[in-house]
Amino acid sequence: MRALLALLLLVVIAVGAIFFISRRETTPLVTIEQPGRVIGQNSTLAISAETPGRKFTQFDVTLEQNGQVTKLFSLDGGTLVDSGPNSVTYTRPIGKQTVPSLRSGVAKITVTATRKSFLNLRTLTTTATKDVQVRLEPPRIAVLSTHHYVNHGGSEMVVYRATPDDVASGVRVGDVEYPGFPVGNDAAVKAAFFALLWDQPLNARIAAFARDEAGNEATVAFVDNVFEKPQKKSRIEIDDKFIDRVTPEIAEHSPELKLPAPPTADNMLDVFLKENGELRKLNAKKIENLARGTSAMRLWDGPFVQLGNSKVEAAFADHRTYIYKGKEVDHQVHLGFDLAVTSRVPIVAANGGSVLNASWLGIYGNCVIIDHGMGVQSLYGHLSSFDVKVGDTVTRGQTIGRSGMTGMAGGDHLHFTMLVNGRMVNPVEWWDPHWIQDRVMRKLGEAVQPGR
Repeated sequence: MRALLALLLLVVIAVGAIFFISRRETTPLVTIEQPGRVIGQNSTLAISAETPGRKFTQFDVTLEQNGQVTKLFSLDGGTLVDSGPNSVTYTRPIGKQTVPSLRSGVAKITVTATRKSFLNLRTLTTTATKDVQVRLEPPRIAVLSTHHYVNHGGSEMVVYRATPDDVASGVRVGDVEYPGFPVGNDAAVKAAFFALLWDQPLNARIAAFARDEAGNEATVAFVDNVFEKPQKKSRIEIDDKFIDRVTPEIAEHSPELKLPAPPTADNMLDVFLKENGELRKLNAKKIENLARGTSAMRLWDGPFVQLGNSKVEAAFADHRTYIYKGKEVDHQVHLGFDLAVTSRVPIVAANGGSVLNASWLGIYGNCVIIDHGMGVQSLYGHLSSFDVKVGDTVTRGQTIGRSGMTGMAGGDHLHFTMLVNGRMVNPVEWWDPHWIQDRVMRKLGEAVQPGR
């Protein structure tokens, strides 16, 4: 009797354990990773699913639209790709070509995954759904402004209408994109500042674009003419006195250069060349990143001001050959104006805006960058001191610091340049009141007129 009772107890315990394990087992984990919010002409459906041993008894994927259900995948006759000991993935194109019944509008993706529990006591099912917007037609874009002329290395602005309102839009020059920003009360009307950079080909394609989340895109060319701008070439003599002065200070302030050891008399020239080349590129990337903090609103008005009574010591896109002890050791392009008056003169904001940077910035030494909104910034390098900090609002003519020779400066001067979406452009146009009036203010004024 005791043996029988013990056996019955073991059976009860075993059944209870089996029931407990079965009840605690989870349903398959299913994630619809792609598409995001929108399906276009050529989108991707990507699904990941997880269950012990990848043992699914059912795995169905459907798309429902206007009451019509289209089966996209079924485990019968289909294959899931193993992506781990307990996980699988399913990927396929999803668009008009692969799903001919697809129509513009709302659709729902449904994934049903099933597995059996321990000892097949239960059927465990997960159903995942995602509502998506189907967009098969490209956005629309129309240029509203007139007279678009671009100088090589210079800037321009275009006003356009892009619909629907939520599309990404702007101007693409070659492979560089410049975003547009709303102007006026109509959310579809935007303006974009852009540039034909000094190192881009003169025949680089320039087009306004509108692109939705599904990847559908519309473009329109609009530039009337492009003009070459002669680029100067110069030879810069450098000596040990200059190298020994600028190199250690720049290295001390530039951990991003990742030098294996501090500069010494034996490697000073090598470190200088890394600063003049590699660090210059790192600084350009940092400036581009800072420019992403631009305001969507225009913060400036009227022409930008040049440093008063200043002498131009170097111009924009000056191709420099560096000479050390009679030998060519480096080639770089100077992307700004070097403006000199006397030592430690007040440096003023070229126009109204908000301070994005007021700190050491590599080869530019103590550097202020002012955001003027809509992707436009101005840069002031080699300062000896600051009178502003990040976040300060400044007005045109307000003192922001004093000139100096910090960074890679041969003497006391201001390195000044303009930026469009973080890319350096020729400041000359921005100093010209006629250019500002005709190429910017006229177009903005026409854009906000009733009926546009």
